[in-house]
Amino acid sequence: MREEEEEDPLLISGLLGHEEEPKSGSLSRRAWLESKRIWQIAGPSIFSRLAMFSVTVITQSFAGHFSDVDLAAISIVTTVIIGITFGFLLGMASALETLCGQAYGAKQYHMMGIYMQRSWVVLFINSVLLLPMFLFPAPILKLTGQPESVAEQTGVVAKWLIPFHLSFPFQFTLQRFLQSQLKTAAVAWVSGAVLLVHGILSWVFVYKLRVGIVGAALTIDLAWWLSVLGLFVYTVCGGCPETWTGFSRQAFVGLWDFFKLSLASGVMLSLENFYYRMLVIVSGYFQNTHIAVDALSICVTIYGWESMIPLGFLAATGVRVANELGAGNAKGAKFATVVSIVTSLSVGLLFCLAVIAFHEKLAMIFTSSFPVITMVNELAIMLVFTILLNCIQLVLSGVAVGSGWQSKAAFVNMGSYYLVGMPLGVFLGWFLSFGIMGIWAGMIGGTVVQTLILIIITARCEWEKEADDVAEQFGVVALCLVPLVCVFDFRVVGAP
Repeated sequence: MREEEEEDPLLISGLLGHEEEPKSGSLSRRAWLESKRIWQIAGPSIFSRLAMFSVTVITQSFAGHFSDVDLAAISIVTTVIIGITFGFLLGMASALETLCGQAYGAKQYHMMGIYMQRSWVVLFINSVLLLPMFLFPAPILKLTGQPESVAEQTGVVAKWLIPFHLSFPFQFTLQRFLQSQLKTAAVAWVSGAVLLVHGILSWVFVYKLRVGIVGAALTIDLAWWLSVLGLFVYTVCGGCPETWTGFSRQAFVGLWDFFKLSLASGVMLSLENFYYRMLVIVSGYFQNTHIAVDALSICVTIYGWESMIPLGFLAATGVRVANELGAGNAKGAKFATVVSIVTSLSVGLLFCLAVIAFHEKLAMIFTSSFPVITMVNELAIMLVFTILLNCIQLVLSGVAVGSGWQSKAAFVNMGSYYLVGMPLGVFLGWFLSFGIMGIWAGMIGGTVVQTLILIIITARCEWEKEADDVAEQFGVVALCLVPLVCVFDFRVVGAP
């Protein structure tokens, strides 16, 4: 331990909580101040998420002008396979938002770097366990009714996107580590630079040199690893002097407890992320499979693109709620929740209006096939309802992340989506013969149930008790870990 840490240990400071903000002032002023705090996190977070998601959108749009088979193949990989692993690992990384956010609020800065290193270990092990999804997608897709040509091409693309998948454990954890301490500008700058480089490389290699679908996949791999490198260099080379004090053996202490919290987070978000992507898989059972796959992939891509906005608010809500609970400010956590929901819903309404206004043009970004464009136009109304609900329930999920309710939210998601939404979709789609529209409508019904349950849970939350629980948790951690830090901590980067 450094001498100044012994005189004023960061592990113990903050146990009494931060002083609450003065309660004087109008409601509008308090809302304005809270909105500024949320946008300080959400703005750069939304930009960075949109930038990194646009990396795959750019590649997908180029592939769509090669052939319908190439578009279907890369769409299935990016929207279904990557969608599942992305959602699961992103959800696991959200445990870091809970722990780092609360640690930052309690001024236990030293623990943030250790939490991130634990997250690296846990997420990377899980990313390796998920590799069979990339190695054997073709036989699975054939069983779901996809044409053999699409299934085989998907298998080829999936193998070349394994490096993309393996970047997630580091990309997600570094991003959450930085945003928990409000260093979101660095994430935004790195993501913007990566998007610019990827756009140039895609234009040169995919559009001009016509390297094909494998070359397109490699450009995605390179872009995401460039992002990881940029965030890592910023973190270890002086960007986070208080929270990154070097590699520590403590990263391997308490991995099982960290895994349980991360697993709950992963299940919570992966069930949510995979839910609408199942539309692409079941499309293989309908007529005009190529057209259905392409149209639904485009809709899911647009939905995923828009989801980066409420996901930014999810991140901001998780950080703000965790910070306030860590500081012992229960009323501040509750107020941050309300402001974030209202803000996200307002932005979502604007996006819905844009989809309604330009629904005939959206598909042209990805394809020039008239049948696909026509089907996307028909599905636009379902897309609008999905986007609107998404803006509410993702922010409520952010409250769950900030408060550490991931296990509870995972059960809500499982019940709402797979015990209500999917059976209702099957009933409307197959038994009542409404096809894809019926399946999608049923799935929206599941999202409505989930949103209502999360609203009830959030409304009934005892915020004072949550704040007391967090304070007690960090009090125990501080008293137990001070001797461990003295014994086990060693610094590889930034040693005195």
